[in-house]
Amino acid sequence: MKSLKASKILSLTIVYVILIVCCIIWISPFVWLFLQSFAESSADAGSFIPSKMSFKNYAFLFGLEYPDSSLNKELTNTEWGITQSGIPMYLAWFMNTFIVATICCVINTLFVLMVAYSMSRFRFKGRSILMKLNLILGMFPGFLSMIIMYLVMKEIFHLDGTFWALIFIYSAGSGMGFFISKGFFDTISRSIDEAAMIDGASRARIFWDIIVPLSKPIVVYTILTAFMGPWSDYITSSYIIGANHDAWTVAIGLYNWGNSTTAATTYLRFYTAYAAGSILISIPLAALFIATQRYYVAGVTGGAVKG
Repeated sequence: MKSLKASKILSLTIVYVILIVCCIIWISPFVWLFLQSFAESSADAGSFIPSKMSFKNYAFLFGLEYPDSSLNKELTNTEWGITQSGIPMYLAWFMNTFIVATICCVINTLFVLMVAYSMSRFRFKGRSILMKLNLILGMFPGFLSMIIMYLVMKEIFHLDGTFWALIFIYSAGSGMGFFISKGFFDTISRSIDEAAMIDGASRARIFWDIIVPLSKPIVVYTILTAFMGPWSDYITSSYIIGANHDAWTVAIGLYNWGNSTTAATTYLRFYTAYAAGSILISIPLAALFIATQRYYVAGVTGGAVKG
């Protein structure tokens, strides 16, 4: 009996030790990034804990202070982190990202919910084929269409180099992601729709006044996923916007700060500012996710039942 109890304690101890080690490995990069954001000098970029810490990097993001006083001050606006209009680059990138993510969030949520409701409630010719075709197309990665999307934005709409092109691209095919929402709508009894129709309600009124209020978890899930995509995307935004610094999103700006190949001094100059910018850009998304986490989980699990 004692040997069995000792064996159980030993096995649990091993499991907990492994979990703690995994947790440390997972958390370490985030802790390192957080500490680097307070490094007073870019010379501390290689150390885990900076020798001197201050808020200089955060002040630089808002155009209040240069991050490293040891470097040459005779720099261009781009090197200083200032746009042509005199606005701190990080603030301009942040606002561009916020505008793109917010507009896409609204459009994508509407498209996804309306398409999901149509596929869940209506039975029409070609419905099954459309769903299967959508499923097949979803298996192909989006970057396969990079060239044609760029040419369409440039030659037809003349929007290349602007974040409005990103809104167009992110929103155009958003209705294809309806499967999880459809699965959630399938769990809502159709008798509710029938009772409302008997009382004279139209399909539109049933959707907005009955189905949507009953589907708060999947609505929140759709809003979060629709916001997260544009907020953190780099590939699409980088080749659509290109070298127009004033229209960059935060993902493009931070990538160029943290991975500059022009010169070693440029890399060091913006390295700690990159760390501070990464911390700031994660705060809104983390706060939004924490505030809506219970709805998010309910939406995923509910939509996976009949998706």
